[in-house]
Amino acid sequence: MALLVSVNVGRPRPNPWKDTGTTGIDKRSVDGPVAVTAPGPKGTGAVGLAGDRVYDVKHHGGADQAVYAYAREDLDRWAAELGRDLPDGVFGENLTTSGLDVNGALIGERWRVGEQVLLEVSCPRIPCGTFQGWMEERGWIKRFTRATLPGAYLRVIEPGEIQTGDPITVEDRPAHDVTVALAFRALTAEPDLLPRLLVAEALPEEDLRRIHRRVG
Repeated sequence: MALLVSVNVGRPRPNPWKDTGTTGIDKRSVDGPVAVTAPGPKGTGAVGLAGDRVYDVKHHGGADQAVYAYAREDLDRWAAELGRDLPDGVFGENLTTSGLDVNGALIGERWRVGEQVLLEVSCPRIPCGTFQGWMEERGWIKRFTRATLPGAYLRVIEPGEIQTGDPITVEDRPAHDVTVALAFRALTAEPDLLPRLLVAEALPEEDLRRIHRRVG
């Protein structure tokens, strides 16, 4: 059974790696139910979990990046490779999952988390300078990109409350083969794959527009 191992909310901290001044990448596990709502369009700093927000409002947050999920199994793989402990939330994820192939999820796939919340996979996470600085690993962006384990951003389709231990059920899978990992490869190091993404209509509109411009 797929489970929600941890629900993580950001603590504001100085960001020496960008000119935004502050970052919310420092996510910590929280006890008790957390409200999840659709945050509206990008540009306000709003995200899906109550008590959380982003500060680089140009590149993060909004409806298509309301919630970020990362698998505990993939964190464990990184922990072994890096030789250090990686607690839940350390990648800036809101949801740390277990028993769910996050990177193998299809764009547009829908997850029921607990009894109330329904989320939709929208796009992969693209690593940025804040993530590299936060991890304190030389060449982290290139390393993270090569591994093709980006984790998934999700939209909020049905709001509600979630908490640690909630089951996660895949309720719907679209009829295409565009996974989070494939979309990540196409959007980063393998642009020849971009035409394959056009069938994934649940990708963010800005991504689809950019893909159409590049592939004609």
